[in-house]
Amino acid sequence: MSTQRVLVVDDEPKIRMTVRGYLEADGFEVVEAPDGPAGLQAVTRDRPDLVVLDVMMPGLDGFQVLRRIRETSPVPVILLTARGEEVDRLIGFTTGSDDYVVKPFSPRELALRVRAVLRRTDGGPEAAQTDAVLRFDGLTVDPDTRTVLVDSADGSTGDREVELSALDFDLLLAMARTPGRVFTRRGLLAQVWGEDFFGDERVVDVHIRTLRRALGDDASAPRLVGTVRTIGYRFVGRPVTGDAPPGRSPDSSADPV
Repeated sequence: MSTQRVLVVDDEPKIRMTVRGYLEADGFEVVEAPDGPAGLQAVTRDRPDLVVLDVMMPGLDGFQVLRRIRETSPVPVILLTARGEEVDRLIGFTTGSDDYVVKPFSPRELALRVRAVLRRTDGGPEAAQTDAVLRFDGLTVDPDTRTVLVDSADGSTGDREVELSALDFDLLLAMARTPGRVFTRRGLLAQVWGEDFFGDERVVDVHIRTLRRALGDDASAPRLVGTVRTIGYRFVGRPVTGDAPPGRSPDSSADPV
């Protein structure tokens, strides 16, 4: 198995050195970048498996860097932020980050989160299995190629590919594998973020919102992801069966939850 590469983007040399030490001790190859522009160059040049990205950098800040990364790459990103306010976390997740760590932080905690995100995206036993393509009314999910297709606006079926972050894809896949099942927030955290996640359960709500927006799903009249009030969420998409063409079923209605 090849060594996984982590890019650390932070304007503080001491933080880069400390993070490098812990990650290298865990067996990762580490690449450093002292600012946003250098970090963007390193993403293209070094093709890291994961990016640890500081938010509070002069010039091009971490949120701006993350948005530019997401224009071209689905690489997992963990944000480092000195500001713990919820608004910052929400901004980070809505721009496509996969996790966050608030400064001051434990380097050991960060190393564990790096490993957990990589295990979730491509390093765990789940990634080795071969899954059948999941087909629903207006939606196709391919676990092996990690692609999602939805009906285009002109009514044709399954011909628009949706760009999702690694975490949002895993969230969709976890629910789509068992349509109709009600998931609590804690249950989704365990399945998608991992048992070792520690943080606010409301992070699930943020990712559900970004997932719905990407899929073109309406929370007030959901076709795909429904809300179960006071409990959590469930996937309400209609599986395509028999000879029905992909992405369309005879009855495309789905009762809102």
